[in-house]
Amino acid sequence: AQNVPNSDWEKKVTEYFKEKLKENNATNWVPSLNDVPVHYLKPNSLVKFRCMVQDMFDPEFYMGVYETVDPNTNARVLHFGKYRDVAECGPQQEIDLNSSQTVTLERQTFYCVPVPGESAWVKEISFFASQARVSPSTSYTPSRHKRSYEEDEDMELHPSKQKEQHMGSGGDIHGCGEPKRLETEASAGHHLISPNCSPPLDLNFPLPGEKGPACLVKVYESWDSFKVNDVLEVYGILSVDPVLSIVNNEDRDNSTLDSMEFMDTAEEQRVHSPPASLVPRIHVILAQKLQHINPLLPACLNEEESKTFVSNFMSELSPVRAELLGFLTHALLGDSLAAEYLILHLISTVYARRDVLPLGKFTVNLSGCPRNSIFTEHVYRIIQQLVPASYRLQMTIENMNHSRFIPHKDYAANRLVSGVLQLASNTSLVVDETQLEQGQLDTTGVHNVKALGNLITWQKVDYDFNYHQMEFPCNINVLITSEGRSLLPSDCQVQLQPQIIPPNMEEYMNSLLTAVLPSVLNKFRIYLSLLRLLDYSISDEVTKAVEEDFVEMRKNDPESITADDLHRTLLVARFLSLSAGQTTLSRERWLRAKQLEALRKARLQQQKCVNGNEL
Repeated sequence: AQNVPNSDWEKKVTEYFKEKLKENNATNWVPSLNDVPVHYLKPNSLVKFRCMVQDMFDPEFYMGVYETVDPNTNARVLHFGKYRDVAECGPQQEIDLNSSQTVTLERQTFYCVPVPGESAWVKEISFFASQARVSPSTSYTPSRHKRSYEEDEDMELHPSKQKEQHMGSGGDIHGCGEPKRLETEASAGHHLISPNCSPPLDLNFPLPGEKGPACLVKVYESWDSFKVNDVLEVYGILSVDPVLSIVNNEDRDNSTLDSMEFMDTAEEQRVHSPPASLVPRIHVILAQKLQHINPLLPACLNEEESKTFVSNFMSELSPVRAELLGFLTHALLGDSLAAEYLILHLISTVYARRDVLPLGKFTVNLSGCPRNSIFTEHVYRIIQQLVPASYRLQMTIENMNHSRFIPHKDYAANRLVSGVLQLASNTSLVVDETQLEQGQLDTTGVHNVKALGNLITWQKVDYDFNYHQMEFPCNINVLITSEGRSLLPSDCQVQLQPQIIPPNMEEYMNSLLTAVLPSVLNKFRIYLSLLRLLDYSISDEVTKAVEEDFVEMRKNDPESITADDLHRTLLVARFLSLSAGQTTLSRERWLRAKQLEALRKARLQQQKCVNGNEL
């Protein structure tokens, strides 16, 4: 209001919020949609949301500046339309659509979901770090009493209660003159049954069973810098105006306008303008791409305070590594070699791409896992406690034939329908092949296995756009647990050699997790996230020594040493160095990497002799 139109008031807004958020942990005071149910938050207040861009809709036009006129007095008032969904208009005012002052602007809409497979500990730590204590009394409360979470769970068990409560809700208009919020509860967190019983709205989460709000995130500037599958933290204005839901439902039925007004199909309208109580809108003031989602680490490691944090942690790295190795050795039934490789796998990341080759991927196939045992499930549970995002893919014939792995474009609804392989960078994907039984893969199953193979080999997923495929590069850590050698490709097969056979596997694995102190567990979490973000280099001197060593090895045993072996040993050496906090390769680490590889190969050789042709 203080600035005349066309001045740079918008810049002042973003600058103001940027500065405010830097002050004394201000970010912790902003309520987060990840922690607080939408109905506890005040409409038009500042909120934040940690999310993944699941889809990008077409740009939309809005009235950046518009004029209202009072028909009685002819008084005119200018308004700004930025950060709003619904135009602001007083009781005696009408919008003058023909005003010469009207300015039409453009904004981009992203469909965002919570980070797929985000670990419970990430949610908990973020929740407890938040200072924003929001209770329903401070926010806009619908006239119907809002149920608490405990009641919600109770309702799911006793649907009859739910009916009573819905029928009991009054239809009065809210005291403050706003229409009462039209709400229908989503019982499974995934679908919404709307009042007129149109088919349920799929919130399009990539992984089955996910909960949390999906949001339409409206971006006003530099939207070209974001892409699908980016993980963002957005700060913006929450918009949950009930009018948004009503307009879309009623206009279709009651409109006397020409049908050309509605170019969108009914399906597209439903997907792009879902009820605001279910899919709130956020008008972005600030958005930043996240390098990682570990709340125990500073968000950006380049800042000065962060450098102190990193150097302090690096100084106590070796005891943390030793403890983590011990912990994983117990988890892998006393096998310390497999535990070494699991650490290297967990800190691996694609650091560059040469042409189509992703460098730094380190898919491990842990073979020799007991079949149909709860062992693999518990190994996954332990990984889940260590990494910020993960998913266990059970490779049953049923799952392979019926799951949707590859995202595809639905042209009728004009949206990208997500699939299991639409994951954020650095997600740990544990493929459990011990579940595989005899049976026939159908066409979908064959496509899904092929997609998994492509993901592992090329670190990319080809999304299906019907008439063509589009490549989406990714950075996913894949661990395959199997009985024999995996059907899927891998960079490195480690044969498990259990030293302990616990009489009760469930009890043994559970006691492992309860025995480790929360503070120690947090150190493991920082260790694994931080080492992924470190730079690494090999000096010319060491490169020369490695080349000479390789030539020597080829001389002694030309048959068994290949270029692949050299590449793998260099990878092992890279992650071995990083796991010890060293960002360059030393001679000692190179020799240790060769030693680990020799032990790993000897095991496979031994297994071959025992099982004949199994490998």
